[in-house]
Amino acid sequence: MDSDLPTFLGLPEDGDAAPDVVVLPLPYELTTSYGQGTADGPLACLEASAQVELHEVLLGEDLPAGLVFRTERPWTSDAGSLLEQLDDMEGFLRPWCTGDVFPLALGGEHGILPPFMAALRDHPALEGDLGRLTVVQIDAHADLRSQLDDEPYSHACAAARSLDLGVGRLIQVGVRAHSLEEQQRIVDDDRITTWFARDVMAPGRGASVWDAFIEVLGGLEGPVHLSFDIDGLDGTLVPATGTPVPGGLTYWHAIQVIEAVFSASEATVISADVNEIVRQEGSPLTQFTAAMMATKILGAHALARREGRWAGHNPSRKGPRAPQPRHTFSDP
Repeated sequence: MDSDLPTFLGLPEDGDAAPDVVVLPLPYELTTSYGQGTADGPLACLEASAQVELHEVLLGEDLPAGLVFRTERPWTSDAGSLLEQLDDMEGFLRPWCTGDVFPLALGGEHGILPPFMAALRDHPALEGDLGRLTVVQIDAHADLRSQLDDEPYSHACAAARSLDLGVGRLIQVGVRAHSLEEQQRIVDDDRITTWFARDVMAPGRGASVWDAFIEVLGGLEGPVHLSFDIDGLDGTLVPATGTPVPGGLTYWHAIQVIEAVFSASEATVISADVNEIVRQEGSPLTQFTAAMMATKILGAHALARREGRWAGHNPSRKGPRAPQPRHTFSDP
């Protein structure tokens, strides 16, 4: 990591050591449709993370808890089109998706999800079949549109394009702002299960619905990717995210989701992202909340590794393999 750029949690990093965890800043912002600023979100999150307490109660010790963390230089692209930028992002991510390091991406708009899914195709846990992957998506929005403003790779289409790439199962929670088209796809596509905020957060009956949802997470099997759009949280917690929406998950709901996904005995979380981070001027609440979520993800990963629910570390590795050109993205 360049000395003038912050490391995650402000931890000292040894660039010559083989990483166990890599934090990948993706300052991508080409299709935002309301609030702006996600291009600066990863840096804001890294800066805020230096103020997060290192102690992880699940581990009983401070992070990095014996693991080697690496914060990579942010992704950049000089490509002239959106599709070429997505190809470049896939190339940036792919060397870290080979199973011997845990990649956590910080975004950037949710349009980072399809290139992340494409980068995971060669992950050994998938055995060449992206259909083996379950994506757990925390989000206020379904992101299942065919297009928004004539752009099929809009952030509002991220889940749809990921399914089009071959993702086998999508579990969503916190959705409370979606279109009729998206509602119909949720009904018609048996790969999708959506737990709407109006159900899991409803006064009175919400607690029992939430318990049922957590039970589903505990029964997950196979490889999992966790995609955390921070607008899945209630807007009071992340007021600067691109599209803050009231009625979302509380902080403790989100913590329970993360812990449940990583503790599923038959599942392995192979990767994660935290996205739609925007720098909140005058108060660091939004970026600090995002940093807290990212920290919990890495704490839960550390526990899963300790308990044998993650494998594949190669201690001889000191960096990513060189990416090979691959052109995935075209108009669907």
